[in-house]
Amino acid sequence: MISNQQKPINSGFGAKSEPTQVLADIDLSGKVAVVTGGYSGIGLETVRGLVGCGARVLVPARRLDVAREALKDLVAEGDVIALDLADINSVRACVASITSVVKSIDILINNAGVMACPETRVGGGWELQFAANHLGHFALTLGLLPALKMSGNARVVALSSTGHKLSAIRWDDIHFTSEYDKWQAYGQSKTADSLFAVALDQRMKDSGIRAFAVHPGGIMTPLQRHLDLQEMVALGWLAEDGQPSEMAAAMFKTPSQGATTSLWAATSPQLDAIGGVYCENCDVAVMQQDTPGGRYFGVAPWAVESEQAERLWTVSEEFLA
Repeated sequence: MISNQQKPINSGFGAKSEPTQVLADIDLSGKVAVVTGGYSGIGLETVRGLVGCGARVLVPARRLDVAREALKDLVAEGDVIALDLADINSVRACVASITSVVKSIDILINNAGVMACPETRVGGGWELQFAANHLGHFALTLGLLPALKMSGNARVVALSSTGHKLSAIRWDDIHFTSEYDKWQAYGQSKTADSLFAVALDQRMKDSGIRAFAVHPGGIMTPLQRHLDLQEMVALGWLAEDGQPSEMAAAMFKTPSQGATTSLWAATSPQLDAIGGVYCENCDVAVMQQDTPGGRYFGVAPWAVESEQAERLWTVSEEFLA
């Protein structure tokens, strides 16, 4: 089943809207937000937007020194907290650190991620992209649920991607134990992020927690660190001289524009009665259309289907047991 809420609400914002536009009437004074990886790329712009509205923002980060330097004018040094999403013990330690300094959390944005990396195994043989992008955030969110419930009106935003269209959940081989493909693995992890929002919202909406999946759009950020020039040329992102291609110039966003949909999903009163949906370009996305642009716009059914979401939740609990 796919929610009948998975359709645009005509928000009035769009692909190139800036954080200042969607946050113009938002007051987050006294609110607490957590943004994973909020020290580079769109994560840094997300933190900047929330702080600008008065929120206290905690930033779990894998590279503490780099994060503290990037955030020194935005958040307190003690609000940058160690987190390696690919290490469940690190996730649990991060939960303990966060809940020792705040009792209530109003916004959780699961922003950090890895894309198209070489085959890497973590934990008990988990594939890195599924482990870091989904399982780590799954464990973090579950650990923070008591604090999110304390808010009474909390939102969780899971960063997905149009890359989810590269792969549904591979139920017979989630961790790519044979024939690893870095793009299919990335796509599966982004499908998982979207399905997590569907299942979380269904479970927690009666406890005052709404969840959303967000495709931020195409942005050139450190997320591309595993791709070389020739691969980005082949993808159509860069020209041979290393400059953005004509397609990229038209479609790609600045880092601040890339943060806007996350900020909209985390704060907009337009979503007060909505949850468990996939958003893009500051609106609820359409279902994927069989058109030339269908690869880049809309959401594939497998990423918002409630039975798939429930199955993934159960499997994820088993991995973490």
